[in-house]
Amino acid sequence: MSRNTDSNQYTILFAIGMVVIVGSLLAFTASSLKPNIVENERMEKQQNILYAMGVNENGDNDIVFVSTDKVASEFSKYVTTQLVLDAQGNALEDNEAYLIDVKKEQAKAKNGGTRALPLFVGKKEGQSYYIIPIRGKGLWDAIWGYVALDEDMVVQGAFFDHAAETPGLGANIKQRYFMDDFIGEKLLSSTGDFKGITVAKGNNDPKNLIKDDYEVDALAGATITGDGVSAMIKSDLKLYLPYFKNLKNQLN
Repeated sequence: MSRNTDSNQYTILFAIGMVVIVGSLLAFTASSLKPNIVENERMEKQQNILYAMGVNENGDNDIVFVSTDKVASEFSKYVTTQLVLDAQGNALEDNEAYLIDVKKEQAKAKNGGTRALPLFVGKKEGQSYYIIPIRGKGLWDAIWGYVALDEDMVVQGAFFDHAAETPGLGANIKQRYFMDDFIGEKLLSSTGDFKGITVAKGNNDPKNLIKDDYEVDALAGATITGDGVSAMIKSDLKLYLPYFKNLKNQLN
């Protein structure tokens, strides 16, 4: 008995069958690839954290992360403590703090929840680094980064990345010359007030030699992306001010 393949019933059943088959294949593929995806995300975060504190394989001008075969051991070597902070700056150790999703924590805070604040304490050549993940909005999509500070909230290193900023313009937040400009910049005034750092189009210090003006030079043609970097630095890093005040009291 032949089937009437021109009927509406056959078309609907065929479509349903294909959806089930394709959906099952996609679910199986996603499930089988999930461990690799999670591992790649772990390595990328660890590379970014290490980069911010100056642990990398850079040449004179290029950006070279610690290689994937060494990143786990280098992370364990240089990142001595992982912490999760509350709004008052109280800290609890958590060896998987690097897995905290900053985007989800920001959304939680917007909805009235309590935001967990991950902080990574590193040690290199006798100096302590406090590395903080930040996240914001650029021109087209999300931007994010890691900023390494000393106990006085002076920037010791930074790494920025983006999802979809314009190549040659906003995408240049990932260029080394831009990231290096933040090194040495102060976040606090002489009286301890949080000032942040502004990516300033009218900055009169294009070589960024002045480190207490709370500004770095803007990227040409990337005003909105630069504003996004300024905003995420000011909004996210300010949340860590209570911790650094507690830290200073402990050190003094």
